[in-house]
Amino acid sequence: MESEIIDVEQFSKEGKTPPKANKYRIKIDREVYVVEKGCMTGRELLALAGKNPPERFQLNMKLKGGKVEPIGLDETVCFTKPGIEKFMTLPLDQTEGEERKQFHLLEEDAEYLDSLGLPWETLSDSTGMWIIVYNYPVCSGYNVETVTVAIKVEPGYPRAQLDMAYFYPALSRKDGQPIGAVSGQQIDGKAFQRWSRHRTGENPWREGIDNLGTHLSLVSFWFKQEFDKRANAVPA
Repeated sequence: MESEIIDVEQFSKEGKTPPKANKYRIKIDREVYVVEKGCMTGRELLALAGKNPPERFQLNMKLKGGKVEPIGLDETVCFTKPGIEKFMTLPLDQTEGEERKQFHLLEEDAEYLDSLGLPWETLSDSTGMWIIVYNYPVCSGYNVETVTVAIKVEPGYPRAQLDMAYFYPALSRKDGQPIGAVSGQQIDGKAFQRWSRHRTGENPWREGIDNLGTHLSLVSFWFKQEFDKRANAVPA
């Protein structure tokens, strides 16, 4: 049908090739857009997402299976290409100086970070090896909506577990209730807040299964868990 809207991501999930159509539903970062053309340039996709000027952003295309491909500003992408899940934007000036990649990540970890559409770096200094993720979302009830999160990579990872998380700026609850088991940690010249949260014997690190993606999912759970431990004292 001419009026049918083809959902590009859904076709990818079902392993199908999107057909030619008048309208396509695509996702850029977390937003969904309906476009009335079958092909667009990287520049057009960035403009659609409100990323101006486009020269200040990198556009990536995430494919089924986790593969991520960079898209040039004047490169054309057709939505009938099999496997397209979504597009992700990355600010090119999110940190001072050049983006730092001071050590290599596991391929699955790098692909996961790219899939978030958030700026990230790897940093090695006197305090250890760190994965730094910027603009990481925090659930409601805290003093900020996004935070920089640092994860320490211990020698032997991925056999050795990822543990705890570190936040900048320091998190606090809007209702004034305390957050337990926190302390300070200097990372990259900034005062991060360490949350001492650990896996239990009932929920151990699973070698070959757990990775950066599962650990950051656990971090997001910790944000919400704080309000399970102490109910929000601020009326909704």
